[in-house]
Amino acid sequence: MAYMSQEGYDKLVAELQRLESVERPKASAAIAEARDKGDLSENSEYDAAKEAQAHLEDKINQLKMTISEAKIVDTSRLSTDSVQILTKVEMTNLTTKSKMSYTIVSENEADLRAGKISIKTPIAQGLLGKKVGDEVEIKIPRGTIKLRIDNISIA
Repeated sequence: MAYMSQEGYDKLVAELQRLESVERPKASAAIAEARDKGDLSENSEYDAAKEAQAHLEDKINQLKMTISEAKIVDTSRLSTDSVQILTKVEMTNLTTKSKMSYTIVSENEADLRAGKISIKTPIAQGLLGKKVGDEVEIKIPRGTIKLRIDNISIA
């Protein structure tokens, strides 16, 4: 089960529709075109087209599974008392004194450039349930970081 925002869910549904209505027909056309080129036993284009179609079908099936298991979080019912999924956390790195801000999202919605980190990351795991003013030490691949939570808001 994956908790996600309505926006994240809508993006997954749109991607699934695009794959099924645009990419699947393209894959079928590529197979048909390669098949028309003769002997299938030595036709690398046909093999490549079939492999591409298999990857596409895998991706479609994974999206369908994710969508079927998705639970949309009603952001109006979220609290800013502590860090949880779909909250935006502003914090200070106590070692470097640098400020940072992340929104904790489902794995499918993670986008570091947009400041959205997966709930499964070490930082998100270390922040969950913490409150404004809490100082936490979180083990990350490069060592341990010390953070102070400055603000919690709804994303």
